This record gives sequence, C-alpha cells and structure tokens, in this order.
Amino acid sequence: MSQNPPNLRPDLAPRARIVEPTRHGQPKIGMVSLGCPKALVDSERILTRLRAEGYAISPDYTGAEAVIVNTCGFLDSAKAESLDAIGEALSENGKVIVTGCLGAEEDYIRGTHPSVLAVTGPHQYEQVLDAVHAAVPPAPDPYIDLLPASGVSLTPRHYSYLKISEGCNHKCKFCIIPDMRGRLQSRPAHAVLREAEKLVDAGVKELLVISQDTSAYGVDIKHAVDRDHRAHITDLTRDLGSLGAWVRLHYVYPYPHVRDLIPIMADTSNNVLPYMDIPFQHSHPDVLKRMARPAKSSNTLAEIAAWRDTCPDITLRSTFIVGYPGETEAEFQHLLDWLDEAQLDRVGCFQYENVDGARSNALPDHVADDVKQDRWNRFMEKSQAISEAKLAAKVGTTMDVIIDDIDEDGIATCRTKADAPEIDGNLFIDERTDALSVGDIVSVEVDEASEYDLWGRLG
Repeated sequence: MSQNPPNLRPDLAPRARIVEPTRHGQPKIGMVSLGCPKALVDSERILTRLRAEGYAISPDYTGAEAVIVNTCGFLDSAKAESLDAIGEALSENGKVIVTGCLGAEEDYIRGTHPSVLAVTGPHQYEQVLDAVHAAVPPAPDPYIDLLPASGVSLTPRHYSYLKISEGCNHKCKFCIIPDMRGRLQSRPAHAVLREAEKLVDAGVKELLVISQDTSAYGVDIKHAVDRDHRAHITDLTRDLGSLGAWVRLHYVYPYPHVRDLIPIMADTSNNVLPYMDIPFQHSHPDVLKRMARPAKSSNTLAEIAAWRDTCPDITLRSTFIVGYPGETEAEFQHLLDWLDEAQLDRVGCFQYENVDGARSNALPDHVADDVKQDRWNRFMEKSQAISEAKLAAKVGTTMDVIIDDIDEDGIATCRTKADAPEIDGNLFIDERTDALSVGDIVSVEVDEASEYDLWGRLG
C-alpha cells in the first residue's frame, strides 16, 4: 500500500520548540511530539505539569532519563512514523513512555516495541505523569520549582494554539480519531477565555483556535452559560476577538450557524481574522455520502458566496481527499469544477489510504495507486493556478503581517492574516529589517508574488 509522504499529510503540527534551562541534579525528561496541533497542546499540558514538579525538559534524547513520545494515529503513515519514533527513542535512550492517539492501541504498539515502559491514550495526563514518576522520581527544589505563571509552550512565544474541546461526535468512515479521542467534550467558555487572557498577557500575538469540530463547540454542554460566558462558537469568537491578539479559526465544519461568524470577521473593530479553515474533503454529494461527512447535503458553493458577500476579504482554506474508495473519474472532475467555482485561497490535498479500524477500508472499488497519484497531480495543478492568480492580485496592496523569523542574512519570514503557521504561505521582507523583532506586526506593501508566497517592503 502506498503511503502519503509528509508533504501530503494533513495531520502535522509545527515542530515542537523547547528551550529549558537545567539546574544541577534536576531530573530531565525528553519529549517527542508528533501529530496535529491538538496533540501539540496535549504535549504542552504534560510538560507544564512536569516542569511544575521539578523536571527539566529536553527536546531530544540527549541526557534525558526517560522520553515521552506523543504519537499520532490519523493515517497508517502517521502510525508508521510514530512506531519509528518510539523505536528511535528506545535505541537512543531505552526508557520510553508512549501517549497520544496511537496509545489507544496498546497491543499494536507493544507488538512492535514490547519494552516501552507505559502506554496511555490521548489526553490521559495523569497516567503519563504516573509513568514518569515510576521511571524517574521527581526531585523538586521548593525554592525554585514553583507552578509557572504560564505553561510550557512548544510554539514560538508570539503565537499559540488554543484548544476549545476534545473529541468529535461524527462518524466519518475514513477517520478513527473519535474512537481514539472520544465524543465531543467542550471546555467551559470562561476557562478558554482565562487561558487566552494569560497567553495574551504573556506576549502571544495570535491565538489559533483548534478542536476536532470547532463549529460544534458547546453542543455537548447545551451551550451552557458559566460566569457570564456562553459556550457557543459565535459568543466565544466574539469574546476572544476583544483580547487584542489575532484570532484564527481552524477545523470549522460548514454548518448553517457558521454564517453568524462572518459578520464578526468583517468587523474591523475586533481582532478575529477573516480566515476559516474548513475541511470540505470533497465536493461530490455521493462521495461525501460514502464518507459519511456532516453537512454532506449542504450547498457549499452558495454558502461560500454568501460569506464573501458579507466579508469580501475572507480567506478560505481547506483540505481534500482524492482517490477515496469508489471515486469515479466523473466525481473527481466534479471536484475540479467545484474548485474552479469556489476559488479557495489555501488548499491542501492528500491521497486516500486505509487506516486500521476505519470503516472506509471495507468499501468496494478502491482506487489504484497510480490513479490516485494522477488525480493528486491534477488537483494540485488546478489549486496552484488558483493560488498563483489570487496572490498576483495582491501585488501593489498594503497589508499587516506578523513576523515569525529573521534569519542571519536579515530576511524576515512573515505571515499575512491569510496565512496560518506552517500550513499556508509566507511573505518575505529582505530590506530594512534591522529594527524588526520576531512577533512584531508591521505594515508592508506587496511587490512580488509566486504560486504560494509573497514578497514585500516595509511601508
């Protein structure tokens, strides 16, 4: 079976960045965090607890007394990557604790790596801590090791992921994440806002809202009101937009009530970015039905047109699957035609692959690997042409960008409001960057464009 290489994977988060000072005699735990941004947030929570208990944190195996591997199980290629990471950690260190989505399949892990110390599933923080305590007893210094005012962050300090719920109530046939992470469990709105306020107070300039199904936030707790905050995505988005940081929404299913978010994005008096990450996955109703996708019967083209009427500057990003079992050439052509009409700004695509335990494995008429590759090539050619034309239209405009990095040659790597970190494009500034710092938000005039990136100069 073919496997999607990393550049086709929709489940990858930015690489964890850990910079931790170590005192003499402090027990050190290594962390390898794989998978999506939701898993990255889990890693941050585990490390925050460990640091508060007196452990030092290492981004690799060097000098660590044990290693935690936070795994992904979204695709078979992700599972293979997780098993490889566990094997490498065992080889380099010897003491390995496994957690994350693949941890829900302990027999599968121990079948390849029987010597791991412990295996826990996703967001089982207490079990991970118990396993660390058993392997490496804590040695806290009461004068130094106090609960940190802000948690351990595995992303650059100027942006942070903000997880608003766990789990998912959908039963998409190609996905086993609900089996691993359970049904929807929304956090109370006041708790989300308190975390967001702390992040902004600590210098975060951009909040990236994530969950398995952001649109469904609060459904499981009947949109409860707690401490004057209602657990509904519209209310939460409006509240987050008042904190002063950019707010970017990911994994938004196109339910009818999503249209209520668009006026908030169009309102320039708040900081909710006119950006939505919507996992459409396909366009043809028969394919969506075979996928068992939510909102499979909705007229998404009409919704997109309505969103753009309300907020002309909105950026729409999505991911798609090509070669899903039973996908005919006519159904794939429907997707290409849909792309022509939808004119999405940011598009990712991956080739279908079986995942152990997914119901789609049993569907008839699986598509041959060479056909999947051909369709992926044609899809990417179409989406690239759309992206190139859209970015070319930005030349000559002025826009705000956030600076993610400045290299030794003085070239600043930035993102516009239309770009999420790691998954979308960049804007580069190569002149007059001496006075700039990572995390600054500055105004630039766009003077050049390519298929996916922009270049500009300071205004």
